[in-house]
Amino acid sequence: MPLHPEIAKFLATLPAPSEGPLDPVAMRAGDEAHVAPLEERLPLHAVEDLTAATASGDVPVRVYTPAEADSHGVIVYFHGGAFFLGSLETHDHVARNLAKETGLKVVSVGYRLAPEAAFPAGLDDCYAVVRWAAEQGADVLGWDGHTLAVAGDSSGGNFVAAVAARAHDEGFDRITHQVLYYPSLDLDFDVDRYPSLRENAVGYGLETAGLKPFNAFYLGSGADPADPMVSPIKRADLTGLPPALVVTAEFDPMRDEGELYGQRLKDAGVDATVARYEGAGHGFVQNFSWIPEFHEVFARTRDFLTGR
Repeated sequence: MPLHPEIAKFLATLPAPSEGPLDPVAMRAGDEAHVAPLEERLPLHAVEDLTAATASGDVPVRVYTPAEADSHGVIVYFHGGAFFLGSLETHDHVARNLAKETGLKVVSVGYRLAPEAAFPAGLDDCYAVVRWAAEQGADVLGWDGHTLAVAGDSSGGNFVAAVAARAHDEGFDRITHQVLYYPSLDLDFDVDRYPSLRENAVGYGLETAGLKPFNAFYLGSGADPADPMVSPIKRADLTGLPPALVVTAEFDPMRDEGELYGQRLKDAGVDATVARYEGAGHGFVQNFSWIPEFHEVFARTRDFLTGR
């Protein structure tokens, strides 16, 4: 099917990319300027900013409680943004919808960004918050001791895969589910590696030519694309990882790496589901989840996490 008309209409209004090197500070400010005011955000029972005291240091987190209850399952959420963009604010609406639709408490992680924080600072923060949620969650979060999922979009999906792998390698077995929305799993940007890099190269928002410069801040900070902690699809053995939901978008240059990862998880005996959203491009959960066909991704996530 063609690109969804609402997405196509929006893309037609965008100016041509500016010339010259990317400016992380200016781009972050631009993203923050589009955040909805507090009074226009989806209301929940409680939203609280906390500091997680972890092995990685003090990490800011935002905790979303959908309804009053004695305890909740927990989703630890890692925002996207090519490892140098995104924040608790820019992805606040995603976390709110996740909490509301799943009925689980969401802990959104304000991890350190490249290039100011060199690899593996951001990844360390994400992993440390998951450990914190498991170790202190009963007291601090009201965690029910059962569901502890990790979820993320784009580069946040990269962190989901890396965190799940690291937890497995360290014998930390409390992660029950992993949810990857259009994940960036292979930071080797050879355009012949996946057909979608050529099929969806131009005209769908995120363009193949932009992948390398956008991720250069992360790679330039010491992240090696050959390292499975940087490119999780390069991990040789995927056995023993938590059940996974991998969501991809039809018109995303990174579609095929996500779908290949999902298939490799299945081949390794992991309970994995791959769901491609037709008519969607990269970033649709963050940017276009107000469209009913795409908002369904939260219900799909709920069903995956609750076994419905």
